[in-house]
Amino acid sequence: MPTQLDLTLDKIMDQITAPGQPGETIPFERNGVSMPAIKGAPPSLAHFFAHFCQQHKSLPFLVDGDIQLTFGEAYAAARHVAAGLEDTHGVVKGDRIGIAARNSANWIVLYMGILMAGGCATLLNGFSSGEELADAIDLVECRLVFADTGRAARLDGIDHGAKIAVFKHGTAPSKGLSVSWADPGKRMFLDVGPDDYATLLYTSGSTGRSKGAYCDHRAVVQGTLNYALQSAMALAYLQSTGDAPPEGSQPCALVTVPLFHVTGEVPVLLQSFAIGRKLVLMPKWDAEEALRLIEKEKVTYFVGVPLMSYEMATHPKVAEYDTSTCTSFAAGGAPRPPEHVETIRDAFPSGFPLLGYGLTETNGGGCGNLNENYLAKPSSTGKPSRPLIDLAILDDSGKPVEKGAIGEVCIRSVCNFIGYWNNEEATKEAFTDDMYFRTGDLGRLDEDDYLYIVDRKKDIIIRGGENIACIEVEDAIYAHEGIAECSVFGLPDERMGEIVSAVFLAKDGHDVSEADLRDHLSSRLAPFKQPVQYWQETETLPRLGTQKIDKRTLREKYTKVFLDE
Repeated sequence: MPTQLDLTLDKIMDQITAPGQPGETIPFERNGVSMPAIKGAPPSLAHFFAHFCQQHKSLPFLVDGDIQLTFGEAYAAARHVAAGLEDTHGVVKGDRIGIAARNSANWIVLYMGILMAGGCATLLNGFSSGEELADAIDLVECRLVFADTGRAARLDGIDHGAKIAVFKHGTAPSKGLSVSWADPGKRMFLDVGPDDYATLLYTSGSTGRSKGAYCDHRAVVQGTLNYALQSAMALAYLQSTGDAPPEGSQPCALVTVPLFHVTGEVPVLLQSFAIGRKLVLMPKWDAEEALRLIEKEKVTYFVGVPLMSYEMATHPKVAEYDTSTCTSFAAGGAPRPPEHVETIRDAFPSGFPLLGYGLTETNGGGCGNLNENYLAKPSSTGKPSRPLIDLAILDDSGKPVEKGAIGEVCIRSVCNFIGYWNNEEATKEAFTDDMYFRTGDLGRLDEDDYLYIVDRKKDIIIRGGENIACIEVEDAIYAHEGIAECSVFGLPDERMGEIVSAVFLAKDGHDVSEADLRDHLSSRLAPFKQPVQYWQETETLPRLGTQKIDKRTLREKYTKVFLDE
């Protein structure tokens, strides 16, 4: 039976999406399949920025240490960047323009400028090694990459096809982004439409090499507004219970997740334009610093990978900080252990833990579980997000399974990506004939349509929100001349969700130690991809009937060993 909260939220969303209301939808057809789209959505992110930055012009927007910008100031700076991209760098519509950097106000202004100039904002993983960055650049044919000094240094001396423009953090945009600063004059920067390329993010899958998932402006704008409607629904609910923030107060989010991830880009950054939300940026995660900033900046919304809110809740000094303004402690990117839910609720009595489920390919669109319902069903990722998300549990042939049965979680939405860059085969495999995106996750829906993720079809590890392809790590291990066999899989970890582990067998006549492998991988893989735990076997690894290594048996065996140690 639906809970009272579900019934109330559905009623609120019905009102928000009624004809003539902000969330009214109209049919949109993609590849012959009709799906809902928000009627009043801006046609592109360029129009989106222009509209909302004017609407919230004088409100504080970015707090990055000593750098503080209003919405109007950020938009004015982005106009200079867009002009520089056109005049100095010759950027034309559809060019993949990369950003390789940590979070900062200048990252955000640069991102805005790229989109306003018609470029496709290509968000490189800032945790990657130089070789990985170069591979990602060439994969999607970036010709220009803006990198901060740290990432530029990693790329130094490595061949790739892009020009590197180095920019700075911690300075005013006019100084930090001087490599692309120009006079915009009276240009409007609105020559961009819904079908033009907007963003390209990288996603790891079972095939190892990252794929470049690209989206048009329509998908990103619609995905952002779907989140904004969810926020409007939640606010209306809090107003009905008397728990809403004071009328006229500005929402504020603490940004702890990387902006090059879809969670940081869409529900955190882009949604903030629509709802007039201030963003407080943290350059590096620290639980006590996060508590201090929540108190100082009156943060109302926190989102991070699950370990972050748990680390704050269990910090020895949590009671010393006033976190009463923060009503939401959201998590995404990895499962949150159910036992953490009550811990967070007890530590922050004025707020509720929330959980979201979405993917890079869906612009973060998926499911959400919040407030009392999350406390009641802490193992669920929640119900599909209205009004745009159509979620189904399908079998391998693309047919729906019976209610409650396990199948592949599939999502159909106007928010979904267009495809993987220069990879038609992977793009075709990603969609069913009727345009459901195959997530690679196995799940089931309960009687109330709450989604439970039970396993993954794709051979990946999710460490603190970062997807790691097992085959990529295995390939790097096999590059060691002394390795005969290896298998990589995830182990449960309370803090990170999962950690990377490896089992290996040395070739006859070779003496390979754990220290040898750590040294071998140090320059080949980003630190977060490197195994934390190794085990060495002395006999051939177990095999399936297909002669593939039996990873499931190895994982079960060594998970037990790991937990017993």
